[in-house]
Amino acid sequence: MQDQSNKKQIVFSPRGSYSDLEKKLLFAPKFDANGLIPALAMDYRTREPLMLAYMNEESLKMTLEIGEAVYYSRSRQEIWHKGATSGHIQKVHQILTDCDQDAIILLVDQIGAGACHTGHHSCFYRSVPFGDAVKDGEPVVLEQADEGACFDADAVYGKH
Repeated sequence: MQDQSNKKQIVFSPRGSYSDLEKKLLFAPKFDANGLIPALAMDYRTREPLMLAYMNEESLKMTLEIGEAVYYSRSRQEIWHKGATSGHIQKVHQILTDCDQDAIILLVDQIGAGACHTGHHSCFYRSVPFGDAVKDGEPVVLEQADEGACFDADAVYGKH
């Protein structure tokens, strides 16, 4: 990452009215009561969802500055530069925001074997059945939605 002396000052616009948010081309992200905004990382080529994480103002600004995904870990309560431990970084190709700017999508090039700390390419490796596939009075059973782990998570991250 860049040293602090060369750091850009990134400024977000004030929120303004809904009409301003929907029509003007000013980025005014809406962070929730905890100061977070959901960020869905998707493969920029295939549009496959890779992971859902959260950003705070600092991590979003860092992402804009360096062009790699930087999140805020709710469990660790700290900034998390994706891939700093694993080497599985996410190079940002495009950032999209929704109409009221309270969610973002990062279109990324997932460098390395996968995005998920479990060893799967995507964090979305299970599907939830619905309709007739849901059995009356029984717990809903997830189904495998990928080919299995693509890297050894224990070797990359150590035992969880």
